[in-house]
Amino acid sequence: MSNATFSHDEVRLELPLAEATQGNNGYDITRLLATTGDTTLDVGFANTASCRSAITFIDGDAGILRYRGYPIEQLAETSTFLEVSYLVLNGELPTPAQLDEFSKGIAKYHLIDERMREMFRSMPRKSHPMPVLSAGLNALSTFAESKYGAGAYDPDRATHLLLGAMPTLAAYGYKNSVGQPFLYADESLSYIENFLRMSFGLPTGPYPFDDAFTRALDVLLILHADHEQNCSTSTVRMVGSSGANIYVSVAAGVNALSGPLHGGANQAVLEMLKGIREEGGDVTSYVNKVKDKKDTTKLMGFGHRIYKNYDPRAAIIKKHADEILRNLNGNDELLDLAVQLEDAALSDPYFQERKLYPNVDFYTGLIYQAMGFPQNMFTVLFALGRLPGWLAHWREQANDPATKIGRPRQVYVGEVERDYVPIQQRG
Repeated sequence: MSNATFSHDEVRLELPLAEATQGNNGYDITRLLATTGDTTLDVGFANTASCRSAITFIDGDAGILRYRGYPIEQLAETSTFLEVSYLVLNGELPTPAQLDEFSKGIAKYHLIDERMREMFRSMPRKSHPMPVLSAGLNALSTFAESKYGAGAYDPDRATHLLLGAMPTLAAYGYKNSVGQPFLYADESLSYIENFLRMSFGLPTGPYPFDDAFTRALDVLLILHADHEQNCSTSTVRMVGSSGANIYVSVAAGVNALSGPLHGGANQAVLEMLKGIREEGGDVTSYVNKVKDKKDTTKLMGFGHRIYKNYDPRAAIIKKHADEILRNLNGNDELLDLAVQLEDAALSDPYFQERKLYPNVDFYTGLIYQAMGFPQNMFTVLFALGRLPGWLAHWREQANDPATKIGRPRQVYVGEVERDYVPIQQRG
């Protein structure tokens, strides 16, 4: 590979090659504006690399996802969410002693300031839990500063604090929405167990854990731990590039994830499956509607902006969905419809030619619903899983000497200069 050359009229500019260890290389256009007076136009940044990163590698054509070089299939099979969080944040898998220290450092922050608990009680019951979570994260910034001073912004302390407080904030947002009392964390429980108990437990008795649910949620969080420069991660980086602290940067990521085009796909899948069931369960008819150009029916949970192959996360979570729902209900009508829909789409040339394969959202909603989470909590669970990735990217950027404040350019298409007309003269 070699450098590229940009030429226009009499201007020639060499674009240095930025080599990747794997995947797409980049061409450095840093001097383009200064040399030519023009910019590139890349709507949605689909062809633009905004940074160098060593965290996650994706090959969408081959269906590959790796955290720090480790295949997602291996991590989902044998690892835990906290171990994967350590890996994503630090670049290497921890030793037993390192993981124990990391886990204990996080667990002590499950307990949040009592005044924050009161803040959650003041939220309207019908509030969507995503803005409630964002509000909690913003508040955490001020409470952390009041307690630790400048030490609140030490990257290691802030990382532990956010990982520890996030499941508590998420659970309290849910508890407020259903009018139930908040529970304190239990030091004898794991990270995942604490979140489930704080979400569904009651102070009147012990919470009955289901090992299949606990492991499935652990795996789901692993699958969501990072996904390169997606909308919410890019938002965390953009906000952080201004020097904003890690708490408010993560809160911005939550707000970006709340958009239905980013974090709401699993809810849309569940609604689609319920709609098919209400119309008699005719999967073939639904698929034909999707293929009809005159029809607006969409196939939710299929296709991905990056993956042009089977999303490796979808294959992993499908096994857990089948185990949980079959054991829970014997036969689950929505799962049956999902399997039929997947089989019909994968065997149809229409979808094959367009490389539309199931993505991670296709089965996750079914599992979340089986666990007892309402649909408006699905994106909160997504955020809980994505947190280590957001933290890792914020830290990576903060330590990169090449970092500059994010400031995209534009191609202006508005009015040219014109003179102001006094209001009395406007007809």
